[in-house]
Amino acid sequence: MDFGTMDSQTERALGAYLGLAVGDALGATVEFMTASEIATTHRVHRDIVGGGWLHLKPGQVTDDTQMSLALGRAMIAWGGWSTRAAADAFLKWMLSMPIDIGHTCRRGIRRYMLDGSLCAHPSDDEAGNGAAMRNLPVVIATLHDPVALEQRSLEQVHITHHHPLSDAATVALAHMTRRLILGDSIEACRKIADDLVARHPQFRYAPWPGLTSGYIVDTVQTVLDAVFTSSSVEDAIVRAVNRGGDADTIGALAGQLAGARYGARLIPARWLRRLDPGVFHAIRGQVPALLALSSQRAT
Repeated sequence: MDFGTMDSQTERALGAYLGLAVGDALGATVEFMTASEIATTHRVHRDIVGGGWLHLKPGQVTDDTQMSLALGRAMIAWGGWSTRAAADAFLKWMLSMPIDIGHTCRRGIRRYMLDGSLCAHPSDDEAGNGAAMRNLPVVIATLHDPVALEQRSLEQVHITHHHPLSDAATVALAHMTRRLILGDSIEACRKIADDLVARHPQFRYAPWPGLTSGYIVDTVQTVLDAVFTSSSVEDAIVRAVNRGGDADTIGALAGQLAGARYGARLIPARWLRRLDPGVFHAIRGQVPALLALSSQRAT
């Protein structure tokens, strides 16, 4: 896969976005399966073949990537940040009849459609992973402004989710991704993860507790264990999705972090060739535009 000439920061940002998409496409095949079912069916699931409970075409992505692209389009069109523009983008996406949408996301977007409110009410049943999975465009557009990163991350989170654990996890993953795109080592991410665990012990990920549901704690534990114990983009994503459960989101977030760590050129070419061409080209277009927004804030 030819990426031409690009600086290392752009390559890592592109790696994060493409990593999210290929992790989503790979994981969707085995979503809701157990690890033993995956092993029986695929031995080790490592190729993008589509199928799964959604009967996807090879390379087709789910709501993880679609909502990220919707958010990125809104930010680029707005030329910065507008929570209402983000909510409008999610609403337009929902009305397009996507192949998959999580219950909490649907409920929050419908609330916005009916009353125009931009913030969900705090609720114990809103600690899912649906807000963390779509936050990457905010990260790329705020690389040089960590305060704005937190503020905008939480504003887009609260359109559909409002729970302390969802908030904390989304911000922590955002800071990890930012540090990796900026060129820091994986040890910087470990420090952020350790701080998250210190503030919210539920997220303790070592040893890996073994749960893979859409609950944000289970998702983050699985993602961090996969990323911190792997040595490549492929290893991290394959390790993550073969544990089953909410494998598309777990694969997407593992791919986001691993792609930011290693860069786009180290994502397996066979995965990129399989990825939906429309998604691939949309990501290639969004990354420089989002980085330009980040540079504007820096100056």
